[in-house]
Amino acid sequence: MDILNLSKFNILSISEHEFEFLIQVVTNSPPLACPHCGCIAHLYKHDSREQICMDLPIHGKRVELLIKRQRYRCRNCNRTFWEHLDHTIDEKRNCTKRLLSYIEKQSLKRTFVSISEDVGLHEKTIRNIFRDYINRHKETLRFETPNWLGIDEVHIIKLRCALSNIEERTLLDVLPDRNKETVVGYLSRLPNRGQIQYVTMDMRQPYKDAVRAILPKALIMVDKFHVVRMANQALETIRKQLRAGLSPKERRRLIHDHFILLKRHKELTEMDKITLDLWTNNHPSLGTAYEFKESFFDIWESDTRQKAFLKYHDWKDKLPKELQSAFEPLTKAMTDWEEEIFAYFDHRITNAYTESLNSLIRVINRLGRGYSFEALRAKVLFTEGLAKQRKPKYQRRIDPEETTLLGIDISTLIEKLEKGEL
Repeated sequence: MDILNLSKFNILSISEHEFEFLIQVVTNSPPLACPHCGCIAHLYKHDSREQICMDLPIHGKRVELLIKRQRYRCRNCNRTFWEHLDHTIDEKRNCTKRLLSYIEKQSLKRTFVSISEDVGLHEKTIRNIFRDYINRHKETLRFETPNWLGIDEVHIIKLRCALSNIEERTLLDVLPDRNKETVVGYLSRLPNRGQIQYVTMDMRQPYKDAVRAILPKALIMVDKFHVVRMANQALETIRKQLRAGLSPKERRRLIHDHFILLKRHKELTEMDKITLDLWTNNHPSLGTAYEFKESFFDIWESDTRQKAFLKYHDWKDKLPKELQSAFEPLTKAMTDWEEEIFAYFDHRITNAYTESLNSLIRVINRLGRGYSFEALRAKVLFTEGLAKQRKPKYQRRIDPEETTLLGIDISTLIEKLEKGEL
């Protein structure tokens, strides 16, 4: 019985050991012509050697192929050559091509060490196979340039720049850092980048500078969720200042109840309201800070830019002096990024859904301890079945070359994470 199922080889012997199978094979397709001069029927066997390469595991054991490889001499040109094995063997990695393909796919799911133990190749070889695989994907994988581009941040080992297609709710790429030069390089390589009309981002100057340099016609907007989040941060600053003067028992209670302060008033339960009243009645400054946090959130419910602008300046004028230092980062950001922040009210574009990407990436980080950034990025971008596609209309047979890739579908990514498939 041919347990290998390799049509180009005949099995000579099989020996089973504790951790591996050693299978001696010989090729069954001798060369028909000299590769040097092309002469036919003037070849004779010169000598041979044995070469070991790895194959797919069988029954949980590694497989070593002991290949008896023949050397030939051509009577016509008198030159020698070894019979070619490139139909089955990847000689660069000293393994079968099917094992190479197996390692490439497994490298997106498992650590290099575990794959190395499974197949019998050195971990460094596994790492190099993975790197070649990813480099090929980089050259061939192309996502459609969006009309609405989102620039955000995700934490993969450290903070990285994430880019998304806001209309399609897809992830386009995760860059190795947040530097202006890196973002400029990515934007410069985008095909048809002139079609990008809107860019939504965090209030980070390098992002703004990069977009201004490469996409001068695009309208920049600050994601509103980055702005309103600063109001919560101001409230947290006041809560922490208050905590210093409390008894240990009160301090523990305030830590436990601080999530109530971050809720919108309309989302509070009756018990939440009782707890909130207890704190704000005993500590009026905390109550005032909560009210100003809430009224700042209300600004974002305005139906026009002008109304929002007037509401904000009215809010700022009424801000008590004792709260101004805590809210200063927010008011300074509103001044520095005024045009980009209030542009939201003209277009209502947000990439808030990419905030869920941070939690997703944290799950991948936790499941993939020991992975490099490149491996984690590859998990997200290159795992089969994650890319969202736009197929051509009115066509019975789909030509893969006419299918447009729109990025990594975030909902599919969530589903695979929940099923443990990543």
